[in-house]
Amino acid sequence: MLDATKLRGILPATPTPVTADGTIDVAASKALFSWLNRQGIDGVVPLGGTGEYGALARAERNRFAALTVEAMAGRKPVIAGVLDTGYHDALAAGRDFAAAGVDGLLVLTPYYTNPTQAGIRDYFLRYADESPVPILIYEIPYRTRIAVDPEVLHELSRHERIVGMKACNTDMYHFLRTMAGLDPSFAMLSGEDTLFPLHVAAGAKGGIVVTANLLPRAWRLVFDLASSGKTSEALEVHRTLIPMMNLAFAETNPGPMKSVMDLIGVNAPAMLAPLREPRPELRDALKSELSRLLTTYEGLPAAAVA
Repeated sequence: MLDATKLRGILPATPTPVTADGTIDVAASKALFSWLNRQGIDGVVPLGGTGEYGALARAERNRFAALTVEAMAGRKPVIAGVLDTGYHDALAAGRDFAAAGVDGLLVLTPYYTNPTQAGIRDYFLRYADESPVPILIYEIPYRTRIAVDPEVLHELSRHERIVGMKACNTDMYHFLRTMAGLDPSFAMLSGEDTLFPLHVAAGAKGGIVVTANLLPRAWRLVFDLASSGKTSEALEVHRTLIPMMNLAFAETNPGPMKSVMDLIGVNAPAMLAPLREPRPELRDALKSELSRLLTTYEGLPAAAVA
């Protein structure tokens, strides 16, 4: 059973390789998970925003969940994203993913309806009670326009089946206030590549990191440094990744990242509508920067220790 002790380190938020007709590219998907398993990652998070959840057909989501579980083969946790707007659809999706064998669910804050804080609390408590597997809260207010008050998160963290959270709120004071009252059984994970070392220094147990698909060993080094109290050294390594992050997020994720994954043996640049493949000049710039960073960091051991 998934619990907070298993939520630590680097968990890439994986893209969904697709073919031109919008169905799962099985060969590219297997190549992605083979790459990640060789790099010493600590888990994977498919079917979130990076996985183009909202654009995938429901059957393809279920298919990708099952493929991910098969590829990970119980080695590390699989935590599937649930990004539906309504409770019943979200619960149905979670049950489908649990039937496919995932270990946990990353459940997005309910959006569009503009719920109160009490409504958000009740939503997660009810979901946790009915979910067949443990859940993590997914807060990303710059996408949903919904932030969760730290006091509500403190209460939710005490539920035995709410085991963690992906924090994508870029307000660092909100993060610090949240960390100050969490139950010890709850694992906070950074959801921001750009703030990752600061989140870890402030108490995050690791992160759900987009560009860790491309550079897992570099992100492992940042984590090892930050989690061992070497914050300035972690920030120094993180600074070397800033040009790459600027390019990777210059157009909507995961378009830029998908366009350069052939450098790690995953050739599946196709995007699902309404997203498009990035501008050629952006792709070329990112490919050049990623090539440089792979040369710099991929000689590190798979689980570099600071």
